[in-house]
Amino acid sequence: MGNKIKTTAEAYEESALPEAYSVQVTEAGETIEQNQPLPEVLAKKSIEEKSPAEWAYDRMVLYIHEFEKQLDKDHEVGMGFTGGDEGSLRIQGMGYFAPDLITFYGTDPNGAKTQLVQHVNQLSVMLVAAPKEAGAKDPNRIGFKLATQKKTQTKV
Repeated sequence: MGNKIKTTAEAYEESALPEAYSVQVTEAGETIEQNQPLPEVLAKKSIEEKSPAEWAYDRMVLYIHEFEKQLDKDHEVGMGFTGGDEGSLRIQGMGYFAPDLITFYGTDPNGAKTQLVQHVNQLSVMLVAAPKEAGAKDPNRIGFKLATQKKTQTKV
């Protein structure tokens, strides 16, 4: 008897609302999916106003920011690649090209400039703890910077 008949408007509104869920079986702390709101700067537009690429970008910012909270002073966020021998990328920036591409900018473990462009339908990111750059006093924390430095979309 819990099945409620919905109006078209109710069904449309429900389909547009973000939904997230997470369960952890260890004491690893709160996760992004557990009531982590978008930072104010990312929440200025409604979901309906965002392309899939922009919405994926905003959520990746949250994941990166939360991941960085768990790192010690000798590590910063990196991205590992699955399904091949590509290795990893030290994330130094992120972007999107609406409606459907996400870009990660950075360097590989040897310091070579690296860029990954990925379609949002195939987005699969493994965040890894990468040693901070040699000679750097502090690790580069980019999660907050990615959120606060986001500018309005550039029309091409």
